[in-house]
Amino acid sequence: MPTPRKARQTAKPAAGTAPAASEDELRAFYRQMLLIRRFEERAARAYTEAKIGGYCHLNLGEEATVVGLMSALGPDDYLYANYREHGYALARGISPERAMAELFGRTDGVSRGWGGSMHMFDPSVRFMGGYGIVGGQVPLATGTALAIDYRGGPEAVMCLMGDGTTNIGAFHESLNIAALWRLPIVYVVNNNGLGMATTVEQSSAEPELHRRAASYRMPSARVDGGDPVAVREAARVALAAARAGTPYLLETLTGRMKGHSVVDPARYRTREESEAARAADPVSAFADRLRDGGILTEDELAGIDREVTAEVASAVAFADASPQPEVSTLFDYTYATAVPNDSRRLPGEALFPAAPRPAARTEVAA
Repeated sequence: MPTPRKARQTAKPAAGTAPAASEDELRAFYRQMLLIRRFEERAARAYTEAKIGGYCHLNLGEEATVVGLMSALGPDDYLYANYREHGYALARGISPERAMAELFGRTDGVSRGWGGSMHMFDPSVRFMGGYGIVGGQVPLATGTALAIDYRGGPEAVMCLMGDGTTNIGAFHESLNIAALWRLPIVYVVNNNGLGMATTVEQSSAEPELHRRAASYRMPSARVDGGDPVAVREAARVALAAARAGTPYLLETLTGRMKGHSVVDPARYRTREESEAARAADPVSAFADRLRDGGILTEDELAGIDREVTAEVASAVAFADASPQPEVSTLFDYTYATAVPNDSRRLPGEALFPAAPRPAARTEVAA
């Protein structure tokens, strides 16, 4: 399995791009990356404190990819994510307070506490959810692109997924129909080299996943996911193509610094592979780049870290103070509008009323 650093060296910029950003943009990119890093570190700690339940997948190592992709989206574009979604929620405009409260299962969370780590949702910023089913978001995102095309709107859809999703049927069915109907959608494969514990090389006959687009005569590109500027430029190219009626497949070569989820010790990695993942840390690399370029001083970097750490601490305090949801609200968000025969059964309750118990038989004396 190639290390993240070596894998990224194989990435080529998308055709026609000239990666560039102003100093203000670079500073903003770094702050956003560091916010995601500190948020995810605090989420991992909160999980060990039993403040977060269920599954919890972190964007540690993917911060540059997250920021680059989100900076390319327009405010009216739609975003579909998978279950590794916290950083995308933050970068799309969901506040750290509402995101952390959702992780804590509290009523002030972005999904009122009923979604948790994998199911954040906020239509006000057109963040159309994370999905616990692998690839569950891909057909839905494709359907949204069809709706945009049907209405003749200017928006585009970005659909995120991990490398493992490219092996399921819904991926191929969705790309096929998007290409046939020329839908305004960009499919983004965040390739961290591992589908849970299985390497891409072991699971995919074509490990350069962007090449799968060729089966549908769809343009594609592979980009270094450790560089937010390169990711943004590649995403801009992809979105421009989608808006013009040509769907696009973008593969980002990114990293995963920890296990698949917070409870995964990643014992399937060798010591060398774990060290390589840490060495490819995009946040540290970007800080070095800005310091060496004279854009941020060491004191300024430390100041940003203090600000971000305080912001995350405030989000935790907000989440702690938010009330638990009432059980009676469990079904309030199952459907957007009322539907006939909507079941409101709580877990453990019988589907049908219990049959009446037979009357006790009276013994007749002989």
